[in-house]
Amino acid sequence: MASTSQGDGGRTIRSVEIAFNIIDVLQEHNGVGVTELAEELGHSKSTIHSHLRTLEERKILVRDGDGYRLSLRVLDMANHVREQVENYDVIRTEVDKLAEETGEIAQFGIREHGEVSYLYKAAGDRAVVTASRVGTQQPLHSTSLGKTILAFMPPERAQTHVESAEFTESTPKTITSADALFEELERTRERGYGIDDEENFEGLRCVAAPVTDGESVLGAVSLTGPSSRFTDERLHGELSEYVTRAANIIELNSKFS
Repeated sequence: MASTSQGDGGRTIRSVEIAFNIIDVLQEHNGVGVTELAEELGHSKSTIHSHLRTLEERKILVRDGDGYRLSLRVLDMANHVREQVENYDVIRTEVDKLAEETGEIAQFGIREHGEVSYLYKAAGDRAVVTASRVGTQQPLHSTSLGKTILAFMPPERAQTHVESAEFTESTPKTITSADALFEELERTRERGYGIDDEENFEGLRCVAAPVTDGESVLGAVSLTGPSSRFTDERLHGELSEYVTRAANIIELNSKFS
């Protein structure tokens, strides 16, 4: 019988945790071998080797020389996940257009597991390099996408999240209390868009607008750029208008089940 551990959310299967920890490491480092994985994850080489063999047999991993890498089956799984998201083609078209029109980074995010997950990202000709990638997550409380999603979700759900949130301080400007976040969410609802004023990464500002179906928020679309270009005047003027218009177009061209 597989061993289990008891967490806050209930029992978890230890062998599954090990398998996904291996996948996480291989996502960051290609060509990692048994010894390196065992040292990084704190398990015996025999345990790691057994998991690698299983993952290889399931075609999740590929042996590459003396190490392993993720297989193309993972890409197929990712494409399947993307196709499950309603209105993906509409989102991609509008985010691409937004990046081209502004020259900046444009993104669409949804809420998953209490964080904002990046569904699609496009870079304009003036875009700066950022850490966000499609499929990765960032905190809701320190990102324009996350705060916008929180502001426009049903109040009771937003309150539950805020009251249980861990307020990780990413920069000196990060919101670090529930009261401050509630105030920011109220401002976001009043103006119709959310901002990130160097709260997640120093030197970067963002603005985001919600995409809703009239009853619930489905996600948000954002623009990200350096503070030198994202001045207060532009952030609360043309840039907020850009993301609001993109969100409206996504809503108008989407089919909601």
